[in-house]
Amino acid sequence: MKKLPLVISVPHAGLRVPAEVTDVCSLSAQEIADDGDGGAAEIYSIQAEVEAFVTTDVARAIVDMNRAPDDRRPDGVVKIHTCWNVPVYRRPLRESEVEGLLGAYHAPYHDQLSELGRSGRWPLGVDCHTMAANGPPVGPDHGKERPWICLSNGHGTCPPTWIDGMRACFAELLDGPVNINDPFRGGYITRSHGAEMPWMQLEISRAPFMTNHGKCQMVLTAFSNWVNSHL
Repeated sequence: MKKLPLVISVPHAGLRVPAEVTDVCSLSAQEIADDGDGGAAEIYSIQAEVEAFVTTDVARAIVDMNRAPDDRRPDGVVKIHTCWNVPVYRRPLRESEVEGLLGAYHAPYHDQLSELGRSGRWPLGVDCHTMAANGPPVGPDHGKERPWICLSNGHGTCPPTWIDGMRACFAELLDGPVNINDPFRGGYITRSHGAEMPWMQLEISRAPFMTNHGKCQMVLTAFSNWVNSHL
């Protein structure tokens, strides 16, 4: 099968705590998993079907690739608390430790995306996530039930007709809600790289409306249908 001409980013599938902070990280394996995009590694296991694929094995709870490098909020780029308000470290990190994590993991991730975007080879990037079925404490929709799919192009990161078309491609495969820019409008990845090439963000609910394998097949079908109808 011909590969899909897309750049795929999967920033929150990792579970690894880098050696630099292993001794001071207070999170259990379950708490690390709870802060990440559960199921993302399986749902977006489409490396062989797309032309460009970027991911990381570093846990979101340690370095969040979808935050700006100067985002020093508790749930910022190098976190103090997880999205469930669980403390990440036994002691505050030194600034040199924070900068070391950003230089080792955050900067290379974004350098890859910039290199791909500036090449002019691909028409669209999709930043791929899973989301809790109900909004967590730090979410924009705390406690609210979320749609099955949320697509985002806030700040004009891709043409409205493109995201409308992607919504239609998912909606024809599902009986549940497929939203645009609700509850998310896109994160740092789509905003910061949208000037290099068009980007949209994809969030799939972790509600059990399909198996992860079924969600993977849904993603591939929707992407393929979008490519066939828009490119």
